[in-house]
Amino acid sequence: MSSLRISASSYSNTAPLVWSFLYGHNHGKVEMILDNAPARSAELLSQDRVDAALVPVIAYQMIEGVRLIPDVCVGARERVRSVCLVTKGIDLADVRSVALDVSSKTSVVLTKIIFREFLGFEPTWIDAEPNIDEMLVHCDAALLIGDPALGLSRATLNGSPPYTVGGPTGNTGTPSVPERGVAAFRGRGGSQTSHLRTFDLAELWHRHTSLGFVFAMWMTKKGNCPINFAAARDEGLEHLNEIIANYANDIHLNDGEMRTYLSENISYNVDESMQKGMELYFKLAAAHGLTPGRRDLSFVK
Repeated sequence: MSSLRISASSYSNTAPLVWSFLYGHNHGKVEMILDNAPARSAELLSQDRVDAALVPVIAYQMIEGVRLIPDVCVGARERVRSVCLVTKGIDLADVRSVALDVSSKTSVVLTKIIFREFLGFEPTWIDAEPNIDEMLVHCDAALLIGDPALGLSRATLNGSPPYTVGGPTGNTGTPSVPERGVAAFRGRGGSQTSHLRTFDLAELWHRHTSLGFVFAMWMTKKGNCPINFAAARDEGLEHLNEIIANYANDIHLNDGEMRTYLSENISYNVDESMQKGMELYFKLAAAHGLTPGRRDLSFVK
């Protein structure tokens, strides 16, 4: 009988969830497919080319017959650091065009909800490859996810301290958006320097809803799943030293910063606040016509 096939993105924040399959107790028990884009895993799952996949949560509303594997996720209770909107030094209230990194459809939908529901207006959307230089040539803001966003977020944290930017109240009556500092950013040519601002999407969501946010979960079309993904997660979290060492040359964070990101910013289990956040996210996505409808949560047992 052929082994099970599973898929996940190769971002650093997924590493604790896949470590067991690459190096630990589950090594050799499944065929693992890694790709830079989370959306690619959703595509493989929708085409029945894998048995389970770690996919952007919005895929739950897009892929027919898919079910959630409980308790395991990539999420954030308050601040994620690796999913952000970047502007050319302006407030979100002044943004009129946004370049969207389409690598993760969950973040694209979340960005549209933030502008429509919380800020009360809608900019022009432009799909783009995740190159911050090119994205900001043509747009006021850019959605960036994954390790590129993490590096940029780290740079802004070393800039000026966080403060609150006034803006439209939107439908929630909340008068402000959190902003995480200003950093100097050098373009590809190395000669021009402009000031950028980064806005953490999980932080924006939490500010307006008081809830956590789930970005990705394991999903399957199978009636049951023989893989213990929770145990695999726990094993991965026990090997953070190895994971941090693996990414040392790829991400410009020191060991302490990387440990904080993986152990504090990212949450790998779904608590009550995060599940309520996911349910609200699905409700708002459907209300704004960003999904075909809204399915209630259904978990593999």
